[in-house]
Amino acid sequence: MKYVHVGINITNLEKSITFYQKVFGVSPVKVKEDYAKFLLKTPGLNFTLNVRDEVNGNQVNHFGFQVETAEEIVSHKERLEKEGFFAREEMNTTCCYAVQDKFWVTDPDGNEWEFFYTKENSEIHSIKSESCCVNTPVTSNNQCC
Repeated sequence: MKYVHVGINITNLEKSITFYQKVFGVSPVKVKEDYAKFLLKTPGLNFTLNVRDEVNGNQVNHFGFQVETAEEIVSHKERLEKEGFFAREEMNTTCCYAVQDKFWVTDPDGNEWEFFYTKENSEIHSIKSESCCVNTPVTSNNQCC
């Protein structure tokens, strides 16, 4: 396989192109009146923006980039904050049966992007946090169900 393909619906092409240029660090390879396409070599991603009249937030839960080192988390977070993004940080959190360092940014249509580094595996799904437990009941021992 050469690329993973993700196509998302957006409402404002100009705002979304600006957001994703900053997040991905590259310009789109194709832009039309109602469409834009980004090709990332690492990770191999064919990512398209498709204009729609209305989009209701994060229809897919979230997107993410898993990085190889804790230093990459800091580097990407600092880079995106310099671009003017607010990064919601979650360091040393338990989520998805792993202990992770991560942060989140949100595109103009409400789609969340997670940058995360997995430190170690965990027997617990997650400790109550904004990212893992949104829309998920929390048990008395603070775990998401």
